[in-house]
Amino acid sequence: MTTAAEAEHTNHAAHPIHAALHQMDDITSERLADLFKVLGDPTRIRLLSKILASEMRVGDIATALGMGQSAISHQLRVLREARLVKVRRDGKEAWYSLNDDHVVTLMRQGLDHVSHG
Repeated sequence: MTTAAEAEHTNHAAHPIHAALHQMDDITSERLADLFKVLGDPTRIRLLSKILASEMRVGDIATALGMGQSAISHQLRVLREARLVKVRRDGKEAWYSLNDDHVVTLMRQGLDHVSHG
């Protein structure tokens, strides 16, 4: 007889994404760990939540988070290198926004995970 946990494990393993996670190579696992390291900083999470709804300039983000512009610029550089944030230039101004819907999904699923008991 199969237990509920075994059945759920079997169902997860049959899903293509779960199979890819189960068979992850060293390079992919390192890239995924690097992504979680970037997301492991509370300031970066707060910054991402600020630009979730609309693009913002460095000064606006700094004001919203009560931080200096150089600190925000540093965090944005880290987020851009991780491909979580993109920049749009308009003359001398730089506007920052989330890179794509994957970032929203990551944040939503993370929030769901920490929110359930």
